[in-house]
Amino acid sequence: MIVTVTLNTALDLTYRVPALTPRASHRVTQVIERPGGKGLNVARVLAALGYETVATGFAGGATGAVLRDGLAATPVRDELVETAGSTRRTVAVVDAADGDTTQLNEPGPTVTAAEWDAFRTRFTALLDGAAAVALCGSLPPGIHVGAYAELVRLARAAAVPVLLDTSGEPLRRGIAARPDLVKPNADELAQLTGAREPRRATLDARRRGAHAVVSSLGPEGLLAATPEGLWRAAPPAPVKGNPTGAGDSAVAGLLSGLVDGVPWPDRLVRAVALSAATVLSPVAGEFDAGAYEELLGRVKTTEETP
Repeated sequence: MIVTVTLNTALDLTYRVPALTPRASHRVTQVIERPGGKGLNVARVLAALGYETVATGFAGGATGAVLRDGLAATPVRDELVETAGSTRRTVAVVDAADGDTTQLNEPGPTVTAAEWDAFRTRFTALLDGAAAVALCGSLPPGIHVGAYAELVRLARAAAVPVLLDTSGEPLRRGIAARPDLVKPNADELAQLTGAREPRRATLDARRRGAHAVVSSLGPEGLLAATPEGLWRAAPPAPVKGNPTGAGDSAVAGLLSGLVDGVPWPDRLVRAVALSAATVLSPVAGEFDAGAYEELLGRVKTTEETP
């Protein structure tokens, strides 16, 4: 099984409007409600691909109950830890005129020391029998900034491959704990390394402790620095749509390739194809299955000299 961790889960609301105009009233033409947070998006994509997937993290309050009801309708196993505080909501407003998305993210609930201890116990138990684990997203209030580094060390002690997808100081500390893979986007990479040039920044990030670094370059695809080499992978053409969750689908592709033991270029093909197919889907955590199958044969990877 693959375990995904979402410490700051969310109930994702997607509003579609004919055109988004600042300082104006809007008539919403469609509302979609889904369990969200980066790790839950990864879990839903993996489950749709046929992998046994377990989701853990935190959920609480009335919003958390709605989130768990939505998760129960999916093949993902719910191992979330209850919190006294209410789960946050995120709102994505999709402009139907041009496909652009405006994102509004609430803060998460404050997690108590007792709740963190309960999560650590749950996480440690889930590592027994796990094929891989993904640590995804922001930290809610109350959790110390080195939390992901702590979880990376627990996974490594259990000999379970671990992927880290976060930002800021949690990424800086987490990468020093030597995860098997980190997946920053361009902004997160620049904040970590101080470099904007993707190749230089990706190689610098790997030197900070990660076994491999896969950098998300948006429409330009992925750049991977691994022990086996340096590769770029890109979709055959730019894809227009809702980019929310595209990075999470890339994580799902990388994880599926890891547990299947496929070569790095094939992992990147899966990740780029899933990411592009997610842009074509109206909501995060889902992908256009037909587009994914078609893109698998069209994504190109090139090896570069380190």
